[in-house]
Amino acid sequence: MDSSIITLIFLVFAIVMFAWEKIPLAVTAMIVAIGLVITGVLKPEEAFAGFVDSNVLLFMAMFIVGGAFFETGMAQKIGGIVTKFAKTERQLIISVMLITGLMSGVLSNTGTAAVLIPVVIGIAAKSGFSRSTLLLPLVFAAAMGGNLSLIGAPGNMIAQSALKQIGDGFGFFEYAKVGLPILIIGILYFTLIGHKLLPKREEVDLEEDSIYAQEVDYSKVPKWKQVMSLGVLILTVIAMIFEQQIGIALHVSAWIGALVLIATRVIPEKKAMRSIDMNTILLFVGSLALANAIQVSGAGKVIASSLMSTLGKDPSPYVLLFVILVLSATMTNFMSNTATTALLVPISISIANGMGADPSAVLMATVIGGSLAFATPIGMPANTMVYGLGGFKFKDYAIAGIPLIILSIIVSMILLPIFFPFY
Repeated sequence: MDSSIITLIFLVFAIVMFAWEKIPLAVTAMIVAIGLVITGVLKPEEAFAGFVDSNVLLFMAMFIVGGAFFETGMAQKIGGIVTKFAKTERQLIISVMLITGLMSGVLSNTGTAAVLIPVVIGIAAKSGFSRSTLLLPLVFAAAMGGNLSLIGAPGNMIAQSALKQIGDGFGFFEYAKVGLPILIIGILYFTLIGHKLLPKREEVDLEEDSIYAQEVDYSKVPKWKQVMSLGVLILTVIAMIFEQQIGIALHVSAWIGALVLIATRVIPEKKAMRSIDMNTILLFVGSLALANAIQVSGAGKVIASSLMSTLGKDPSPYVLLFVILVLSATMTNFMSNTATTALLVPISISIANGMGADPSAVLMATVIGGSLAFATPIGMPANTMVYGLGGFKFKDYAIAGIPLIILSIIVSMILLPIFFPFY
């Protein structure tokens, strides 16, 4: 059987099992990874490359940094400061989304989420609101904020590289012409309607041995440990912002911070290890294997080409724009946005050239659509990170996220032709 067909079968299996949730998502993801090896679609080293993927390494380190931030009580302290100004659940959602979105514009969206997750858990603990109502807006805002600048998300640079090859390119804040309105609409959506669609999970949904689930008297924690946990977190964020200038990758900076906290005993070694959510790691590794298979087997091209061929030889630019947005938004919820963008960019350029249209218009639609990973816990790394911490179900993402995707596509359909005309 052709490898692309096998991959599509596993994709359908994963979608059904993720939605059904009769077995843990992490187990389903690893079944897919193993299945892709047994059927010969991927080599073992390809299927399990996720264990040394930079995002996974970033997860692990930031779980430790975040765990220390929570363990010392600093997350609760900062949560208390925020709750002084944001008294209601809606005000908290606005604050969290605004801070996350703006940070994500200059940091990686994954890094931003990793840094703010323990802060938000502390805010939830201090305010008495369910953490699940704050964590989904946080990760969605991280995805939307990635479209505020050229460096906000890897997919942005993929499109930029493709344009550079044909003598064109986007300005540093050009993505924000569409990305900023989407972020504003997203915040308004959760403030007015979306908060009603957010699940309210009980706090006991956290694993019993999770650092975030422990009731601790933080008054006895030495002051230097609290200062150290905050200092390391701040320095880690600064290192992430200036990744290009200092020449140190995000995950390396994160691990330096994690190791400093363990070596100085700000967080004990055993608690540091417990702070790493293995369900998140396994879910991401398995999902990465599927995304890799979709790319290397040609299954992604089959999906994209089949949908594009239905448009005919001379499609309307607006119909094409809509199809690209829907296609990339759909694919990004089952592949990483980086993989989705990498797959669709060459196809988008070919379509633009065939129509005689401006490639930047088509590529902008591809990137924006590829950032709308709101409907599944595997759509982007940050979604996966909060899955266990929020006690979420697969359907929670779809219920809160699909309306946001629809709104984002509507906003894009209005703004893209204005700022990036086809001709």
